[in-house]
Amino acid sequence: AVRYCRHSGRSGSACTACNLTCVYADRQTNSSICTSGSDGRYPTFVHFLSIYSSQPLKMHCRTCALVTSSGHLTGSNRGEEIDHSDCVIRMNDAPCAGHHPDVGRRTSLRVVAHSSLQRVLRGRQELLNRSQDTVFIFWGPSSCMRRDGRGHVYNNLKLLKHLLPKLKVYTISRSKMLKFDELFKKETGIDRKSSNSWLSTGWFTMAMALELCDRINVFGMVPPNFCRSVSSLHPTVPYHYYEPSGPDECAMYLLHERSRKGSHHRFITEKTVFSNWAQTLNIHFYQPDWKPSPFVLCVFVLPMNGLATTSGPLSQ
Repeated sequence: AVRYCRHSGRSGSACTACNLTCVYADRQTNSSICTSGSDGRYPTFVHFLSIYSSQPLKMHCRTCALVTSSGHLTGSNRGEEIDHSDCVIRMNDAPCAGHHPDVGRRTSLRVVAHSSLQRVLRGRQELLNRSQDTVFIFWGPSSCMRRDGRGHVYNNLKLLKHLLPKLKVYTISRSKMLKFDELFKKETGIDRKSSNSWLSTGWFTMAMALELCDRINVFGMVPPNFCRSVSSLHPTVPYHYYEPSGPDECAMYLLHERSRKGSHHRFITEKTVFSNWAQTLNIHFYQPDWKPSPFVLCVFVLPMNGLATTSGPLSQ
């Protein structure tokens, strides 16, 4: 089981004081993923390893702003609020430049998919050169991230050491990647591979934030039923705030959720899980502002051909 720990002590006290409330993915067993740091201040995350030194990540935040890439952030004027958080978490190549009033200026942690590496490199001036204090965590399938010389993404990350030796770059261990898959199956009842699903960067980022942060404030994430219940009522919102002429967010979510051929992200399913977690964990949603409705389970309907689609949340 994956153990997610959040600090239950007084605000500001160290996570490593061992006063932790632990939430288990399977609600029954207890396999730890974090240990106390030797410096007495930060927990050590043994499955997030430095690309340069192979040392584990040490990090803890009291409050985290998890900033999505959604077009709902455009015109929000949430930037100052976001920057007041202890840590600001962003994803992939989402920029701050040109969007400071809405998304803020600071970045403490950036979670990047293997498929976004080239876009991050193209945005090197902002995303890398000006980010010496930012922690980067790259994720990807083992074929891309293997360390035996045949993982092309891993090899490219190693090259960054020579270009930007002070950059803080981490990867996720193979065993931890399997834990993320297990978590998806335990929360939804469906195997990721058999349902032709790819976990999104948002899934990895939220799961990591549960380990790193006492409180998570999510900016730009719609509730799970948003695109299904008001699709004819809400205005078109870009999938990415930095691509105003790009695809519509709801159209993208519904396309991925309903597709049965090829591999797709299950954005709506993931949001249902996040909403369920927010029932008991210190997760809050802004822009749009919403509170999770009571859910029983994240339910899948499994067709005869073995490919999974999702139902909506169930009210209690």
